Order: sequence, then C-alpha cells, then structure tokens
Amino acid sequence: MRTFLPSSFVVRLSSPAVIPILASALCLGGCATPNSPNSAPPAPAAPDAPAAHAEDGKQWFREARFGMFIHWGVYAVPAGVYQDKPIRGIGEWILKRAKIPLSEYRAYVSDFTAANYDPAAWAALAKEAGMKYVVITSKHHDGFALYDSAVSDWDVAHPSCPAPDDLLTPLAENVRAQGLKFGLYYSQAQDWTHPGGSTNGKNWDPAQAGDFDAYLRDIAAPQVREILTRYQPDILWWDTPVNMTTDRAQPIHDLLTPFPSIITNDRLGGGFEGDTKTPEQHIPPRGFPGQTFEVCMTMNDTWGFKKNDHNWKSSQQILRNLSDISSKGGNFLLNVGPTADGRIPEPSIERLKAVGRWMKINSEAIHATQSSPFARRLPWGRVTQKVESSGATTLFLHVWEWPADGRLLLPTLQATPRSARVLADGRKVNTTPSNDGLVVNLTGTAPDPDVSVVVLEFNSPVTVTQSAFATPEADGTLTLHPMDADTHGSYAGNINLYGTGASALLTHWLEANWRVEYQLKTPAARTWRVTAEVAAPAATKLKLRNGKTEVPVDLAPTGPGQSWKTVELGAIALPSGLTSLELVPVKGSWNPIELRTVRLTPVP
Repeated sequence: MRTFLPSSFVVRLSSPAVIPILASALCLGGCATPNSPNSAPPAPAAPDAPAAHAEDGKQWFREARFGMFIHWGVYAVPAGVYQDKPIRGIGEWILKRAKIPLSEYRAYVSDFTAANYDPAAWAALAKEAGMKYVVITSKHHDGFALYDSAVSDWDVAHPSCPAPDDLLTPLAENVRAQGLKFGLYYSQAQDWTHPGGSTNGKNWDPAQAGDFDAYLRDIAAPQVREILTRYQPDILWWDTPVNMTTDRAQPIHDLLTPFPSIITNDRLGGGFEGDTKTPEQHIPPRGFPGQTFEVCMTMNDTWGFKKNDHNWKSSQQILRNLSDISSKGGNFLLNVGPTADGRIPEPSIERLKAVGRWMKINSEAIHATQSSPFARRLPWGRVTQKVESSGATTLFLHVWEWPADGRLLLPTLQATPRSARVLADGRKVNTTPSNDGLVVNLTGTAPDPDVSVVVLEFNSPVTVTQSAFATPEADGTLTLHPMDADTHGSYAGNINLYGTGASALLTHWLEANWRVEYQLKTPAARTWRVTAEVAAPAATKLKLRNGKTEVPVDLAPTGPGQSWKTVELGAIALPSGLTSLELVPVKGSWNPIELRTVRLTPVP
C-alpha cells in the first residue's frame, strides 16, 4: 500500500539505491518505437551493441516524417480557467501562470477521470492520419505522472484520482499493434510540484522549496529509469533544460546506455545534444542541412487542453506545414490535447482525418523522402525527392497553387525526366527545357485544392545551381519575397508565412521579441533605400538592422485590417557579399503588422 497525507505532498524513495540524475528540455513531445502489429515490445539492445547497429535502429525516425504528440495531464481539468477567469498562455502552464497554490492544484486530480479514454481509437487515428509514431507526456512540468511511480504519489495512482493506475501501457500496446513507434515525453528539470523541482527561482508556494540536486537524484532519475524499463520507448523527449549542467545531466544521460537505439532530443541540457533538434511552433526557413530535426506544433494555440481555445489551424495549413517541413528533411510532430475524461477534441479529429485522406493518396511524397534540391523556397509550393542507390532520382512537386497558365518553373534544373505524371490521377505531364530551368506544363485543374503532387522520374541524379540567397536583379534592385524571410520567434510561437506567389505574406507577428531576417548577397558595399509592402492597423516602431548598424523606423498606420501600402523604411549601409537585413520591433512601441515584399534600391 502507498501512503498519502492529504495535507502534504508525499515522496517515497524506491528501495534500490537511487542513481543521481539530471534532466533538461522544453515542454512538449516525445518519440515512438516501431513494432510489428500485435508484437511485444522489443528487448533493449545490449549496452555494447556496435554503434553502426544503433545508428541503423534510428533510420526509421529519419524516414517517418510525421508523428503525433499528446499532451495530457491534470491541467486538462481547469482547462485554461482558474477562479472563473481565463488564464493567458498555453493550457499546461496554468499552474505557473496563475500561481495556483499546490493544495488547490492537487485537488483537480479528483476530476481527472479518463472515463472516455480509448487508446485503441487514439492509435488508430494516428495510423489513419499517416503518422509513423506517437509521443505522449509521461510527466509534464506540473510533475504529475500518467503511470504509477514508485517514488511519488503525485500520479494516476493517487488515492483521489479516478483514472486507471497506468494510462501509458494500453496506449503503448495499441500504438505498437498499429505498427507505429511509441515515445515518451519527460520533463526532467522543470517540475513545479515536487520540492526542489526547478521553478527557475520563482516559487509561489512554500511547498515548492527544496534542493534541486536532491530532486534530480530522488525523483527525476528514478522516474526516467522507470519509464525506460517499463515501456522501452523508441523516443525519449526531454523538455526544458532549466538549471541543467553537465554534472547534473550526466547521470540521467547514463541511464540511456542500455538503449542504444532510442531517439533523444536536444533538450536534456548540460551539453548533451541528443539525436534531433526540436524547433517549436515554427518551421526553420532552411531547415538544418545535414542534421535531423523535428518541428513540434499545436493545432490551435495550446498543447494541453483549453476549453476556450478555438483558434484552429485549417487542414490546408496543417498539410502545407507537413509539406514544408518534409521539403527541408524534417519531421512534423503534431499535437493533440485530450480532455480530462480522455476525449481528443473533435476539431483535432476532423483535421487528422483530412490529413489522412490526403496521405492515403500522396504519402510516398512524404515518407522516406529527402530534402528539396532547391536552395530557396519556390513560389508555387515545395519539393521532396528520393534518390536510389543507382542514382535514379524522383522529384515530388508539392503544388500549393495550381498555376493559371499551367506552367511551373524548376529554376536552374536542366535535366529532362523520363516520365512525369500527377500522382493522384496518373495524368501525364509534359516538360520543356528553358534557359531558366525546367518548365513543367500542367493541364486541367488541381486534383487537390490544398496540395497536389506531381512526380518527375529521372534516370540519374539531378543538379540544381540555384543560389541560396537573394541577389540584385538586372536593374540593380534587390527584391525580398515573403518566401525569403527567416522568421525568429520564441517558444510561444512565431511569425507565419501564408500563401504562395503574389498572395504570400508574413502575418501573426504578435510579439515584440520576434523578428524577420533576410539573407542576401550584395555585389559591393553601399547604401540601400528600403521600401516594403505592409498592412499596419496601428502606428508602430521597428528598426532596420545589419550587425551593429541600426536604423529607426516610425511606421504610420496604413488603415484598418489588411490595408496594404508601400512605405519607406529608410536607408541602410550594407557590406559586400553575404550579409543580412533584419526587421526588429521596438519593445514597448510595437503593434502587429503584416508584411509582403521588401525592396532594396541602391542609393547613388
């Protein structure tokens, strides 16, 4: 029997000696492991397994491209509301954002019922969507575990919790029965409930006081050992390396030794980079060439369930995000946030089913593909490719905007394909070489209004000589399109690129600490006059920046809503060669704007 004192938080140590541990990372997802349907979890690989075997065991992740992230915990009970007031921010952070006393927050556990939890339906939904793995939060920052932990009573086996004592095992079994990989998220360093768990020096309840190293030793490390041995996850998704040093992280990292094929991310801390980078809520404009990465993203504005968050991304946007990420050689970890009784919100189900219908026809353009050979984003869509050992290459053209004149340009590509067809209906496509590259001549209408795929097959590798950076045109001006922008956001989100071609724009620029950067190549050091197409409902201030050079910009309102106007931003001196131009908000004086084309004209 486990003991529990209602007036205090009880911590129990397991009888074996506890190995000191450390953790780090943000607050998101996990990973998955592959199993054949209805098979038992594989035994962990021997600690001395050759590195090559371990590397082979991770190839599935680089080919998966698409996975499901699940954020589920006690935070789904308040669902974004505390004392009848909506709490700003992501749902799983309500404990910290509202500074809820721990005794009050722990009382929510009596309403965490999981009464409608259907792990078989969850796994089937992931499979139907075309996903290859599932990652679920075993313990988030509120410290609550979705399994019966031997070192803490703050879990589903809590006497007041009506949910089953283990929510992870049935999901793992059903996910693996679908032939998918299973992964676990674990918040190793940031724990707002266990004494000593890092609140980054900002405790709001005396019960949080304690020693961080003792927390790592007595709670985090033993729980990492528990989830590794009980569930043998294919992925262990660390989150938020708060206060993690190498000495603190090493013992936790050492627990992975018996599991050489496990995928880990870059959020443990202490210098341990793991197998994959984890950009959150934004798509890196150029990806991470030569490196494995996984973009984790919500369908609305929260990870954990919030009953008042109805700002859902469209199915089209989700599909185009999948297309965009795959074109950069990355994986897309898309989140669902179930309710306290275990239901996935209907808008999430609708969108996943829509993606699944598209994947049923077009999945070969996503799974096991490589990044686009084109260095810059194309105005009409994205490209993925598959290269055989013989050198034979297949290009998958992800057409977001079916051209009115039927012409798609593949810039600087001079090879002629042996075959070309539309993937959805098999219709033949003609191609024409030109001085600018290969022209693909489309006929009829798009088979899919969101993303249509055209397949080009070549007998040998393709060569593309497109420059990775914007360069001046014949008249000396330099035009920067929304597709050229590198957007820099934060854990809370990022500036979004919407549309393609002439309709493309940068929007959702909500925060003053987000910025836009363009990388460009100039022929000589000189001063440039900068203009931009903007929609600014209210006056705002920003800066043009190049290194230490900053030019202040006072932007007057252009009109209500999307009232577009070409405005002067100022003049800035840029050095010759590869350089950058940034648009940086002025904190305290920033109001959101939308942005289209930026043009640089040389000043005589």
